[in-house]
Amino acid sequence: METSTKAPPNRIVHMHNSIERIKETIKNPSVIRYSEFDEKVNYFYREYKDMDTRERYLFISVKYLKDNGFIVTSFYTNKITGIKWRT
Repeated sequence: METSTKAPPNRIVHMHNSIERIKETIKNPSVIRYSEFDEKVNYFYREYKDMDTRERYLFISVKYLKDNGFIVTSFYTNKITGIKWRT
């Protein structure tokens, strides 16, 4: 049996588009929310109208430690959660 570690070409394109969208969402989010459970975590959302309504928003969870942020997770969703951004 032969196995391959290469991803199909369409999967690679999708992954590349997702990385670009992650960068775009962090730089220019539609909505920013606070985590209800961890004050060091912010939720970034950006709406992508070309996506199915069940996956309309790209959600990115970012945790900040000592002024450095890192992405905990990201995925597409249809709803915005978290505590509203304080102004």
